[in-house]
Formats: sequence, structure tokens, C-alpha cells
Amino acid sequence: MPASPSLVIRGATVVDGTGGDPYEADVAIADGVIQAIGGAIPKGAEEIDARGKLLTPGFVDVHTHYDAQVTWSERLSPSTWNGVTTVLLGNCGVGFAPCHENQREMLVKLMEGVEDIPEVVLTEGLPWNWHTFPDYLNALAARRYDADVATQVPHAALRVYVMGERGADREPATEQDRNRMAELTAEGLRAGALGFSTSRTLNHRTLDGKHIPTLRAEEAELTAIAHAMRDTGRGWMQIVSDFEDQADEFGLFRRLAAESTRPVTLTLLQSDANPNGWRDLLDGIAEANAAGLRITGQVRSRPTSVLLGFELSQNPFMGRPSYKAIANQAFEQRLVSLRDPAFRARVLSEAFEGSRRARRVERWDRMFPLGDPPDYEPAPENSVAARAAREGRTPEEVAYDLLLENGGRGILYLPVTNYAAGNLDVVRDMIADPNTLIGLGDGGAHVGIMCDATATSYTLTHWTRDRGRGALFPVSWIVKRLTADNAAAIGLTDRGLVQVGKKADLNILDYDKLRLRGPEIVYDLPAGGKRLMQRTEGFEATIVSGEVVYRGGAPTGALPGRLVRGT
Repeated sequence: MPASPSLVIRGATVVDGTGGDPYEADVAIADGVIQAIGGAIPKGAEEIDARGKLLTPGFVDVHTHYDAQVTWSERLSPSTWNGVTTVLLGNCGVGFAPCHENQREMLVKLMEGVEDIPEVVLTEGLPWNWHTFPDYLNALAARRYDADVATQVPHAALRVYVMGERGADREPATEQDRNRMAELTAEGLRAGALGFSTSRTLNHRTLDGKHIPTLRAEEAELTAIAHAMRDTGRGWMQIVSDFEDQADEFGLFRRLAAESTRPVTLTLLQSDANPNGWRDLLDGIAEANAAGLRITGQVRSRPTSVLLGFELSQNPFMGRPSYKAIANQAFEQRLVSLRDPAFRARVLSEAFEGSRRARRVERWDRMFPLGDPPDYEPAPENSVAARAAREGRTPEEVAYDLLLENGGRGILYLPVTNYAAGNLDVVRDMIADPNTLIGLGDGGAHVGIMCDATATSYTLTHWTRDRGRGALFPVSWIVKRLTADNAAAIGLTDRGLVQVGKKADLNILDYDKLRLRGPEIVYDLPAGGKRLMQRTEGFEATIVSGEVVYRGGAPTGALPGRLVRGT
């Protein structure tokens, strides 16, 4: 053994990320990498007794939106509270680089609408010490984190940078525009981005309803970018789409995979409107891969959901006139009115005023108390509507009173996708498919309505231990999906496995005690902005580059995380 270990983990049950059977071993770490597994390992400078605990690779989260948070914070919570040691940001075509100085407000408004991060938070928090995409990477490289950070070139920022208002207004790109976007994509990939991302969904828009600049970008524009990726031989293409015309849209993505010769990953969800469409899409992906292309469906291990509460960004009464009148008050002040019986009666008597999309917060049959620990696969009989029927009350009354629980901080859970049948059977099929990746945690985004960055912990607990409504997966297989599979998909082959020579990004877990707690609002963003956070129990230690960054769920102060540049 050439160097004395800086850290030795004794007696761990190693779940190594290959999907193979767990085994017991000591693990030695030196210079940030795994030095030895088993054998006569000498005493380390630091030792951890992990007998009876699982030792896994650190989780790799391929779908986050920490593009802003990484510029002001050293901690990528809540992802890092949940064993994530590498995050990939710049998803869904949105980000803050490249950016001309006079376009900053435009990108802030776009991110505010698409990712539910308040404008005041972004305005106060973003240092804007960059102009080009390589500048942005250099700014991140100068910082230190509790996890490694990797990036993608975001199409919306690129389009606005090159085309200005024409790009924001979704005008067709000229040949000159296309060539310039292709050049800048190649520049970003050569500087270290791990991919390029774009969005083609109607759900992504600014707060005033303006669509994302990349919606229905023409094939010629995307093909020019695909050719730039082919010429650099780097990165993957991440795409989110509504698949309104699934055959045409998937045909486009298949052609982009062929033109780029690079991997393509697509968001894969079950919608209520087309509950079997995801199966057709997976069939198309399988056929494309059989033909030599590389396409994956990126799936969420639980429903896409909205959390509703009086302290959160949305609640079932936000469209009623009386609530609108107090909506901008501080929470404690609002709570005084909400607890007043006369105010309650007035709100319950009013009609919702707003768009059909906004009125989804009145889906009483699909709305459930979240609980602590939270239940993300609730049975239909636990819905607000079912409870109201049993109690002889209106759903509005039940929902209002549930939200007033816990000091007015009660939370209701509204599954939006992946729950058409009232269970997660389709999610199990998605996870089991060989052409999918587990992602879509959205850490850093939607901060007032969801906290899905905890999905790494949920995947491990629900799908290997806790689900009472169907078959489970082996722990070793799920760990592989959260680590080695995701790392390999984005080209980071130095991590994701507990093997000699691999990067020492690791988790030590008390598997029997591993569980999520209920989400809560904290006010720790710039300008006092709020976000949902969610604690997880059972993480004994999280290790990045051989340094313990969290011990027993608490930060140690170590910040070994760095910007990871693609090769």
C-alpha cells in the first residue's frame, strides 16, 4: 500500500454499484480515491466503524437546477442531505450563461417562471461575474462545494444570447443564428460542459405566460447544434417535451441522436390525458437503441407532484378573492385571517378565479394529506374527496382544516403525473426498463411547491423496503441505478462504483433507519426567500473525494466538491 490511508471504513456491508451481491469489507481511502478493499488495511488517519451499515457509492443526480444556487451557496441542499455527491445542472434548456449584460433580467424572469425561483432571490443572489459560458464555468471552478458540480449548455440562454428579442419571441433562427449557436455549443462543451439541454414543453413559461424561447425550435436549428456535438465528440442532449404529436416529436429526437452520434435523454412521464403514451415512447426508444442509437428515458421514482399549503407558493384557495386580498402578507399575518371563522366561511363560499391549469389545485379526488413521514403513494380512500364524503362535509372544508394543522403549516399532496391509476405500478415498470435512467429530482427548482431532490432516498427506501402495494427491487440493483448507471450515462466513469482506483464518493447508511421526514419551509435564500426543505434520517456519513462532508445528517464543514469538466 503506497500511502497511509487518510480514511478507513471498517466492517461495512459494501453495495458496490455493480448490482452484485453485498459483501463485508474494510475500505481504505487515500488522495481522494479508493486505495484498497479488504485485506490487511493499516490504521487510517481517520476511521469509521461501519459494522451493520451499508457502504454505497455516492449518488449521481443527473437532473438538477442548481444553476443559481451554485453561484451563492457552498451547499447543494437538499440533494446533498440525501447522499448525492455529484449534481448535473443546466437542465431543461434554462440557465444563466452565456448572457449579455442587458439580457440578465430576461433570463431571471424565465427562470422565475419555469423553475419557481422568485425574481428577488435571483436578483440579489446572482453575482453575474461571467459573460460567456466558459466564464461561467471559471466562476464555478473558483468556488468550493459539498458535492461535485457538472454543467450543460442551456438552449434558452444560448438562443437569447445569439438572437436577442427575436430569440425570446421564438422567431425562426437564420442560418447565421444557427451557425453561431452551434459554435457556442461547441465552445461550452470544449470548456467542460457535459451536455446540451433544451425544452419543448408548454409548461415552461415566464410568470406572465410567455413561452420558453426554445419551444418548437426548428429542426434545422437543433440539427446544427447536433452537428457541433458530433464534431466535438462530447456530451449528451437532454430534452423535455410534451409529446403532443408523439410520433413526429420522437422522430425528430431519433434524427438528432443519429446526426449528433451522441446520447439523447428524454423526460419520460405518464400523463392522465394519455396514460399509455409512455409505453409507446419506451418502445420507440428500444427500437432506436437496437438500431445503434443511444437514447434513454429519464424517469422519476414517484409522481411529479405539487405540494399545497398556506405557507407554500400554492394552495387550493389561492384563486378565491378573499384569499387573494391577503396573499402578499407575511405568513404569520395571513394566519390570523385564515384562523378567523368569518374569513374561513367567506373563502369557502367563493368561486375560484383563474385559468384551467391553475384550477388543478382543486382536484379534491387527487389531493391527499402528505403526512410525516410523507406518503407519496396514497390510496384513493385517503383523498380529501373521500374523507369529505365519509365525514359529510365539503372537500373545501376538509382541505382548509387540514392546511391549518401544525400551526397553519399543514401540507396537501397533489400528484400530477405517474398516478393515473392511483398507484405507482407504472413507475415500477419505468424503473425496471433497461433504457431508462432515474432522475428528474429538480433540486434547486420549484422551491415553493415541491422537494423532489429527496427522490434518491425515496427510491432506496420505497422501492426496496417500504412499498406495501407491489413487488420490490433488490437494494444492490437500486443502488446501481442511482450511482454507476447515472455516472456512466453522463461520461463520469471515475465514480459511481466502490472499486479500487475510483473516486472516493461514498455513503454510509443505516438502512433500517433510513427514512424521509415531512417537508418544511425555511427562509434561507438570498433576500430572505423561502424554499421547501426535507430532512432525511439514516445517513451516517456522506463522503466526497475522501472527505466526510456530512456526519449523522449534519455538515462537517468540509467542502471538497469541485466543478467537474467533461473530457
